[in-house]
Amino acid sequence: MPTPSTKPSTLTTLFAAFAVSASLVISGLPVGAQEAGPPPLREAAVRPSLSPLPAPQRTSHSLALPGRTLKFSATAGSITITEADGVVSADVAYVAYTLDGAEPATRPVVFAFNGGPGSASTWLHLGALGPWRVPLTIETMTAASPPALLANAETWLDFADLVFIDPPGTGYSRIWPSQPVTAPVAVPPVDGNAARRRGRVGIASTIGTERFWSVSGDIAVFVRVIDSWLTRHERRTSPVVLVGESYGGFRAPLIAEELANAHSIAVRAMVLVSPVLDFDGRRGSWRLPQSHVALLPSMAATRLERTGTVPSRAALADVEAYARSDYLVDLLRGPRDVPAVLRMAERVAALSGIPIESVTGQAARFTIGTFLALSPDLKDTGASIYDAGMAGFAPARGERRGGFADPFTAGLDPPLTSAMETLYQQLNWRPGRPYAMLANEINRRWIWPNSPHPPQALSALLGLHRKDVRLATLVTHGLTDLVTPYLASAIQLDQVPVHATNRISLEVYPGGHMFYSRDASRARFRDDARRIIDDAIGPGTKKEAGDRRETP
Repeated sequence: MPTPSTKPSTLTTLFAAFAVSASLVISGLPVGAQEAGPPPLREAAVRPSLSPLPAPQRTSHSLALPGRTLKFSATAGSITITEADGVVSADVAYVAYTLDGAEPATRPVVFAFNGGPGSASTWLHLGALGPWRVPLTIETMTAASPPALLANAETWLDFADLVFIDPPGTGYSRIWPSQPVTAPVAVPPVDGNAARRRGRVGIASTIGTERFWSVSGDIAVFVRVIDSWLTRHERRTSPVVLVGESYGGFRAPLIAEELANAHSIAVRAMVLVSPVLDFDGRRGSWRLPQSHVALLPSMAATRLERTGTVPSRAALADVEAYARSDYLVDLLRGPRDVPAVLRMAERVAALSGIPIESVTGQAARFTIGTFLALSPDLKDTGASIYDAGMAGFAPARGERRGGFADPFTAGLDPPLTSAMETLYQQLNWRPGRPYAMLANEINRRWIWPNSPHPPQALSALLGLHRKDVRLATLVTHGLTDLVTPYLASAIQLDQVPVHATNRISLEVYPGGHMFYSRDASRARFRDDARRIIDDAIGPGTKKEAGDRRETP
């Protein structure tokens, strides 16, 4: 992923951003990790016990919204992950909202999750989909008291039941201490990628957190939680919808693939929010042309908004065309081609607002960091890499690599955490421990696939559409998101074979990574998601879902 630095060694700092959830800092991708020695051996210890999480609690609610009143039930609880021998390995917390009076067999169920890795589902829960929301604004960051939970006029509960899942180690979900074994086991180092590439340690042989904090282990947990929830609540005939943000958007097609292959559960629709579908080109992105191509329209969109114009794809059409054509061709000529650099510098300077001499000094190639540092509109303003168009932030510093903390996500972390604890109290589920909205340890220790190739979910997405003509997918992005630029997904989706083009759509909204922080974008997002879900499940269910409301 692009990084706020020109040094390739800081690539992983910005995959932090890929959390959507807050400014996360990711461990290295598999390629380029330092070789490690053989993993040490640890004798099995007696497995300590944990106090059980509270039993699920169901509460009834009535929510007055413009033009209607929603009556629904909320259930807060957890699903236990057990091994073949019955030993508990994790408890995964969730909150589910179900509309009263709806027909369960045909009512869609949305399973929603954020990214990171290492983020709870707070952003989607309180920012966009849930029945209550917290404004994602500077005013919320700076308020003296914890934020109130407001009725969310844009909740998706009108047309789907909602289940928010917090992966192990986030929210109130937890991993139990390593189960006892009868012989010494290999324990990988914190950065176990190098050992895994050599084949000495595989996911199946790891214990404790290593089991869950990996691409494959993470998918396995989500699949088991979704399958268990559907079975427990007798909803296996309900249309299943996955909504994943950021890294959650990357994991969603992989979850859908495994649900179909191993559990015979067909996902009917997916909504991928600010995803990275393919990490190819983000590793070492400072020297690869595709990353500069993808970032240029988002730089131009930022310039438009910072100078008083609301950006749109129509306004950026010429920028996208230039990025895909003449800019790409000149990038491929290389920085030693002076005429090419001068051609690019003139155009990039005009689009970005960066002085032409600075653009020339960068050979017209920008990472997020150099754009923030050299843009007169952004320099020293506390700009957010998640929404560079939003003004008014104070510069933020924190314990991220290089002293960097994003002002948008870091500023909202405390009030959103407080709001989630308030919500759980309102739902009468009290685990008696702090809520972990963001777990940086997970991000640092994440285990990537045992492959020389960067991870990608595009193949799974296309494979699902090949096999199921009913599946509908909506990919969404924000125009001023520097973390996951929208043009990267647009270019990748343009490579989709013609058979799937009418079932995969891309929508881009004013705003950043969490574009739903903008009121108009949140409303558009809801309408687009409802259209995709209704299209996937058919007209009969659409009518039923829309009729289970009461007008005030």
